Amino acid sequence: MLAIYKKEMLSYFTNPIGYVFSGIFLLICALVCSFTTILSQSYDTSLYFTVMIFALAILIPILTMRLFAEERKLRTEQLLLTAPISLTGMVFGKFLAALTLFVGNILLSCVNFIPLYVIANKERAGNSYASTNIGPVTSELLGCLIGIILIGAAFIAIGTFISSLTENQLAASVITIGVILAFVCIGFLSNLIGAQWIRMILDFFSVLSRFDNFSAGIFDFAALFYYLSVCFVFLFLTVRVYEKRRWG
Repeated sequence: MLAIYKKEMLSYFTNPIGYVFSGIFLLICALVCSFTTILSQSYDTSLYFTVMIFALAILIPILTMRLFAEERKLRTEQLLLTAPISLTGMVFGKFLAALTLFVGNILLSCVNFIPLYVIANKERAGNSYASTNIGPVTSELLGCLIGIILIGAAFIAIGTFISSLTENQLAASVITIGVILAFVCIGFLSNLIGAQWIRMILDFFSVLSRFDNFSAGIFDFAALFYYLSVCFVFLFLTVRVYEKRRWG
């Protein structure tokens, strides 16, 4: 697994895909943060992270579309299948490489919050009557960061599975966008349905509804289990796809 992980990490920066993803991701983060906080004169970061969840529907497929589709297109897939490594190790190595790049960019994007703390300190220093609560709530900020990392991991697992189904990277990207948007938007659909039991089922699969507690600074173990379950299911399906190809 470690060899696959190193190979994938190296490949992200020996071809443009890693730089393109990082550049677009950090640019979108900066723009969204500016419009949802600084320009709107708000310290609430929950809207920023909600918008970024929708942005991930476009950004994550850029990261995952090549994971397996490129191997099939370049006819190097057979080398992976005959390599002295387990299929589980192969899949997790590629998944962890994509997740590492994603988390690295998330951590880099945290510099966008520094101006909020600087502005808050200036307001408190310039007004002795200003509330000490002025500024972003650190617990909510950390909760949102944890939540969006978990959501990103789930989306990467989805993209990994879809990339294993085709050799066309564009097709993998488009299908991944559609599936991720379905997971994100399913919560809005439940608001249009009157039957309570159907709404409960839709809310169970909704990514946004499970993010609410994180955005309030509350660590939700049920949401953690949900996101990890999504990762497990789609990575397991990816392994099964390659088991079928190895022996089929």
